[in-house]
Amino acid sequence: MSEWVSYYRSEAPEEDDGDEQQQEEGTEAVGDYRFSGRDSLIFLVDASKAMFEKDEEGVTPFEMTIQCIRNVYTSKIISSDRDLLSVVLYGTENSNNSADFKHVYVLQDLDNPGAKRILELDQYRGDEGQALFHKTFGHNADYSLGEALWACSNLFSDVRVRLSHKRIMLFTNEDDPHASDSAKAKLARTRAGDLRDTGIILDLMHLKKPGGFDISLFYRDIINLAEDEDLGIQPKESEKLEHLMKKVRAKQTKKRAMVRLNLYLNKDLSLSVGVYNLIQKAYKPYPVKLYRETNEPVKTKTRTFNAKTGSLLLPSDTKRAQTYGNRQIVLEKEETEEIKQFDPPGLFLIGFKPLSMLKPHHHIKPSQFIYPEESLVSGSTTLFNALLMKCLEREVMALCRYITRRNTPPRFVALVPQEEDVDEQKVQVAPPGFHVVFLPYADDKRKVDFTEKLPASQEQVDKMKQIIQKLRFKYRTDSFENPVLQQHFRNMEALALDMMEPEQAEDLTMPKVEEMNHRLGNLVEEFKQLVYPPDYNPEGKAVKRKQTSNDQTEKRPRVEISKDELRSHAQNGTLGKLIVPVLKDACRLYGLKGGGKKQELMDALTEYFNDH
Repeated sequence: MSEWVSYYRSEAPEEDDGDEQQQEEGTEAVGDYRFSGRDSLIFLVDASKAMFEKDEEGVTPFEMTIQCIRNVYTSKIISSDRDLLSVVLYGTENSNNSADFKHVYVLQDLDNPGAKRILELDQYRGDEGQALFHKTFGHNADYSLGEALWACSNLFSDVRVRLSHKRIMLFTNEDDPHASDSAKAKLARTRAGDLRDTGIILDLMHLKKPGGFDISLFYRDIINLAEDEDLGIQPKESEKLEHLMKKVRAKQTKKRAMVRLNLYLNKDLSLSVGVYNLIQKAYKPYPVKLYRETNEPVKTKTRTFNAKTGSLLLPSDTKRAQTYGNRQIVLEKEETEEIKQFDPPGLFLIGFKPLSMLKPHHHIKPSQFIYPEESLVSGSTTLFNALLMKCLEREVMALCRYITRRNTPPRFVALVPQEEDVDEQKVQVAPPGFHVVFLPYADDKRKVDFTEKLPASQEQVDKMKQIIQKLRFKYRTDSFENPVLQQHFRNMEALALDMMEPEQAEDLTMPKVEEMNHRLGNLVEEFKQLVYPPDYNPEGKAVKRKQTSNDQTEKRPRVEISKDELRSHAQNGTLGKLIVPVLKDACRLYGLKGGGKKQELMDALTEYFNDH
């Protein structure tokens, strides 16, 4: 399945999880920075009584939140099970946290997502689940949001592994929780500032409430606005699960770049950018080999031995060689790496060209996306935005020489500007930045030989054009999921959650025959009459011709047709209505060599009657 990753306004686009092992070990980037670690996400959920009030459809904001968290857990298990997730409740009667804060309950610590955690969340869904929640946790309005944020900060501090991105998602339908307590409101603002200073991002997933949710009352100074002070771009309050999932998905996806490098505008001026994949093909995960007795993963180790002595060879004992002129040329490892090196990694600006010069047939591989990295070079965002706005204004693209990593050959790319796009919910659909479109070399282009003589008549071509026009629709990549992948993951989910049977995935790639037939009407029959012979049956089974012995000859009725009829068919371009035996007999009668294919026979007869 191919997933379209959407991003929130003015935040760095969601990054690709390209080389997980390389990222975990830490890859060196510009300025000797190292980026590694796991992503972590805490769901901070308001558990006050207002979250349990049903709407017109009988759904409570709390139930919608739990369903949203459950969906994130499920997707994380499939896409990135090494990430750390946690669920923290505030506004409960009972408490459970390391600092003994009142009315703050850590339901799940920061850990990898799993089936047991999903089953635990499922206990609190529906009417019975809400009754269990009231009995287990209770409600208390005397909570402190600042202490809840403090508890979340402690969860991040208690993790022993390195964390790359730390994020808190706050789910609530109360726009002014401490309206009557200025001390608690001040504490919450202070704790939110501390989170911001330590690199922890706080996002608000506000839910629908009677009278509307006003962010300016309290949360304006609490949440991260991603360098935007205009509250007009803030997403609207969520009243349905799909709206809430859309916002969460835009926020919680990984922010790991493929590579970070410099964009050189000239010798003395450069800015830092991160390279991302907006869309990546999804594959079925590889099977893991387990040891039969302990059921633990098996680790493989490769060693090289001398074929003659059987002794173990170290990496320094092996060399690379190339045979040239019957002579073996031996190279050291350093020499082979030096041969591969062209220039240091980076994007080097060559010039600008109009966007109209970039054609669809220039596409040779999926494009990438670049976004400024302010943490590496100060001022990169300002310069990047200025370059983007000017390219959009003048409708030009930037041509660059692109080297991804050391010892990789250079490529010529076009930086195509893209303006930010948000939907009606104020959630970002397309991020602002440049698409990195790889341009073909001369060797990538080839000349296709084609005959100028069309095998079909103009009437047949026009009829097919009408059919294609009727069957056209607006294609979107995210509208068609891989049915094999979807069914595989549903089977895995059913196995992990002890379901009776897996949910059957709908195959969206199958054509909608009834709708197609309704659109086409009589066009298909008209096309068949123009192209196929009268007795042609596309749904009929092909009859295998029986082999005859040496003393027997196959007998078939000889079909005769006059010369005038043949000439008329040739002039009108309707020779295709005749069956192959008739065309063969006609070619044999006039001494023509038409081959065994129907089109060759038709061409031979057409050429003959044009000359005579």
